[in-house]
Amino acid sequence: MRFKGALVFLATLAPLASAVPVFSSPAAAASVPGGTSFTVEWKDDGSAPALADLSTYQLFLYSGSGTSPTQLYAAASNGVYTTGNSVAVTVPVGVGGSTTNAYFFGLMSTATAGGTITTYSSRFTLTGMSGTFPAAVITANAAVTDTSPPATVNNLADSGSASSTQAEGNFGITYTLQTGLTKYAPMQPVPPTAITKTDTAPLNPTSAVQFASTFMPSPSQVTTLTQSQTFSVSSHANTAATQSSPTPSNDMQRFLNRWRD
Repeated sequence: MRFKGALVFLATLAPLASAVPVFSSPAAAASVPGGTSFTVEWKDDGSAPALADLSTYQLFLYSGSGTSPTQLYAAASNGVYTTGNSVAVTVPVGVGGSTTNAYFFGLMSTATAGGTITTYSSRFTLTGMSGTFPAAVITANAAVTDTSPPATVNNLADSGSASSTQAEGNFGITYTLQTGLTKYAPMQPVPPTAITKTDTAPLNPTSAVQFASTFMPSPSQVTTLTQSQTFSVSSHANTAATQSSPTPSNDMQRFLNRWRD
């Protein structure tokens, strides 16, 4: 009976498991030429829910520490899982150096039920690279001893949660505090069908402003990603009877007739 009870307990935990896209290519310690197209692939690890329950993804190239990786390049910004579990990538040769096993990919997936999950590939080498790494990345890479991927960051929404607008993962970080090539904006609220509120207070607190006294450098951010909305809509057919066409008017013709010679 105790064994049976344990099985029941484990079964209740099964729906809380998360689908984790596991990278199958590039493999650990692989060498990939920079500046040329290659395929990045991933697969379902077999746990529920399936990858079919993930809607969109963004793919980024990282280097440096596994606990605080540095984003170097946005390889795919608007991917959808309905197109398959692979994407062709061309990494510009100037994004970094050719240090052995210095690179790894991060796949941030958005679930249809809300939230995100970010998985990482094993470390690999990009050859023929002509760029240089920042000093902090060089130091972090020197401390790496294997090709293991960083830990998965799971911010999937609880299956029993009623909130569909809560910012998760990278989207939950205050916008002004974000660094890297890509910034993340929280999910935009859906307008109600009627205006009932009278409070005009802003949704978010104001940020500090410091006026520039000299010319500022160009921003380093390449793009801003806004969290996908998870609301649903419904529609129905228009059952109103078809109306007859209006009767043509001869007003214009009568007006023109007045000017005939």
